Amino acid sequence: MQTDREVITILLVDDHALFRESVARVLAIDPQLRIEHCASIASALQILSQHPVDLVLLDHDLGGERASQFLPAARQGGFQGRVLVVTAWVSETEARRLLQQGVSGIFLKQASLEDLMTSIRTVAGGGTWVDPSLAALEEKAPDLEATAPLFNDRQRKVLRFVLEGLSNKEIAWRLQISESYVKAILQSLFHKTGVRTRGQLVRVAFEQYEDQL
Repeated sequence: MQTDREVITILLVDDHALFRESVARVLAIDPQLRIEHCASIASALQILSQHPVDLVLLDHDLGGERASQFLPAARQGGFQGRVLVVTAWVSETEARRLLQQGVSGIFLKQASLEDLMTSIRTVAGGGTWVDPSLAALEEKAPDLEATAPLFNDRQRKVLRFVLEGLSNKEIAWRLQISESYVKAILQSLFHKTGVRTRGQLVRVAFEQYEDQL
């Protein structure tokens, strides 16, 4: 538990250099905050192995990596601190998963720096911080199986072909449907799993929804 007089050691993990460096510079002005930053989960895990960190500020979408990959790896490495996800956007499905996984809060980047400072002290002090737009998710606190999206038969077939590496055209031929219909099904899969790219869909399917394939 942190007190107002204790120094809070923070690690900011964000792949956008301008945001990361700007926020780190602002936070460093406060003498009670000791800030370090990096751009990837791999770098974050290396830093955590070198010295203690009280609080990790973690972007949800790190290019080829996602926030949900961080906490299990960090805990396995002995990290006992707290995690505040700081992101521009996160789907309700993924927000529930992150909260269930054990993050201490979700902060949306649209909020002010003053709010960020407040959220940092709240989470470092043992509390939780969830953006008001996501507050209802914390109240529901459903288990992971209840929140996992269930794919219909057509979505499962398309997803399996995606995992095999087939193109939209090849999937359309296999299923005897139009290529535009394949694209529409992919968009529905993106929405259900909270991802934005085909590569993220493949990774999340293997990590979180293998039992539904």
